[in-house]
Amino acid sequence: MSIKRAPRRSFPKISTMPRPATEAAQYLDMYKLTVEKTRLEQELEYIDGRRQQLCDRLAEIEQATAGLDTKAATLRQPTQSSAAHKPQGLNFAPSTNVYLPQRNSRQAPEDYNTLMLDY
Repeated sequence: MSIKRAPRRSFPKISTMPRPATEAAQYLDMYKLTVEKTRLEQELEYIDGRRQQLCDRLAEIEQATAGLDTKAATLRQPTQSSAAHKPQGLNFAPSTNVYLPQRNSRQAPEDYNTLMLDY
């Protein structure tokens, strides 16, 4: 899939020399407007297709999120049959408890060995 960049806003082409008011000049203006109309219609079709792709992907994400949420809810509340097979004391539900390591002092222990390297 190629990624198309939205073009900058295009302004009508201005000529420094005014064209003579002839039938050919009118047809030329009509041709320019027709080409611009066709380009804008194609760009709208591309935008509509891209919008549909994005909406489909959002629906898939919502569906996957809902499925994962239900799985997480079933894992959070163990059933009777799975509780019999699980060892006591193991709880896989997320918790907010933070256990910091206990330190007696802030000094380095005596059993560290220091090695100096000279380059």
